[in-house]
Amino acid sequence: MDNTFDTSLLQEQDNSVIHPWDDFAKVDENRRTIISHSDGIYVYDSDGNRLIDGPAGMWCVNIGHGRKEIAEVMAAQALKMPYYSPWSIGTQPAAALGEKLAQLAPGDLDHAFFTTGGSTAVDSALRFVMFYNNIRGRPQKKHIISRHNGYHGSTYLAASCSGKERDKSYLDFETGFVHQLPSPNPYRRPEGMDLADFCTATVAELENKILEIGADRVAAFIAEPILASGGVIVPPPGYHRQCLEVCRRHEVLYISDEVVTAFGRLGHFFASEAGFDIVPDIITTAKGLTSGYIPMGAVLISDALIADIKSDKAAGAVFSNGFTYSGHPVAAAVALKNIEIIEREGLLEHVRDVGPYFQARLRELRDIPIVGDVRGEGLMACVECVISQNSREALSLDHEIGGRIDAHCQALGLIVRPLINMCVMSPPLTISRTQIDDLVGILRQGIERAMRDVRREGLWNG
Repeated sequence: MDNTFDTSLLQEQDNSVIHPWDDFAKVDENRRTIISHSDGIYVYDSDGNRLIDGPAGMWCVNIGHGRKEIAEVMAAQALKMPYYSPWSIGTQPAAALGEKLAQLAPGDLDHAFFTTGGSTAVDSALRFVMFYNNIRGRPQKKHIISRHNGYHGSTYLAASCSGKERDKSYLDFETGFVHQLPSPNPYRRPEGMDLADFCTATVAELENKILEIGADRVAAFIAEPILASGGVIVPPPGYHRQCLEVCRRHEVLYISDEVVTAFGRLGHFFASEAGFDIVPDIITTAKGLTSGYIPMGAVLISDALIADIKSDKAAGAVFSNGFTYSGHPVAAAVALKNIEIIEREGLLEHVRDVGPYFQARLRELRDIPIVGDVRGEGLMACVECVISQNSREALSLDHEIGGRIDAHCQALGLIVRPLINMCVMSPPLTISRTQIDDLVGILRQGIERAMRDVRREGLWNG
């Protein structure tokens, strides 16, 4: 493989691409790192530097980079049948994947609606909820409740349900029937409040909001098992189960957004029941479904919901929602092979083995003065650094430290995902203990170097 590149030329060419979350003040002026190839848990830039892929792409390259089996199944399926319309005709890969997901999903979530990714899965789930209530003669039951710091996607309804305030400055969102409650982040709970009381308070917020709006008007509560892009926020023990009980009392559907947490990230194919003791009404998923090798998402819907609307009232009621690439045969074939690899190589068991080690090693970073919190489960984690306390420029300083940590880590051989002041990691599930040691060692050096920078420049005097 020829891995010789003209990095400057590639960076100029890349400026013709508008990237997700692009800063338009810097359009045409960026000099982004260019990734040229990848293998295992590593990616390589166009200058030949090897970097640990700390975020696994975007929480998604679960089985690791460079799997020849995946490339072979892609090619074979493309040669056999690259595409057919999903509207009124089925394909073998999509049918087989639907059956496999029904086997893996908790409870009676036996029906799969295929989408192009996580955002379209969430949008489709929300549209199904509205369709469901329309058929049941409850057209007023349309309000959706979510949480601050939750992230559910960037299509219109999904983005409206997302609760990352810094993402909402220059775009428009639905505010009439979407409501957001405070974040269930234990790190930010009131001083002196224990976890049990914090859990009780956050669950009460949900019930109070349902009662305030009116249970006859609230359609669904959508929640990530762990709030991923909001900073790997792990709610207090019992939170999800108690929220589900509230939803059941008031006939509010529970949507578990497992776009990140499914397919091994927490050591299970699905985390809702195995990790958090709930069987929701609907699960959304994507990312690890194909390990990022090709776009695909899915909405898993319970038999009970299907039975509720499979009646005379549903005659002629068409769920007018779908995508040209729903159940794409190449994507479905990749997903099936991806699941086969996870099962054959025991990657779920591997995550349950190395996940506690990963979390323990990261917790050692708490001895660094600017580290405020370390949290996570399985192979997803966040190290939150704080230099902005008592500062009139708190947000700019948080951005400052996150960007510096990222730059130092990359120079040392690690890509982290800086979310302002938070270093978020979700490495490929194949990562070994030795590689975890490498990752944590580089992260420590990166944080310490950034801390010395801001101290030397008078931005922080801790």
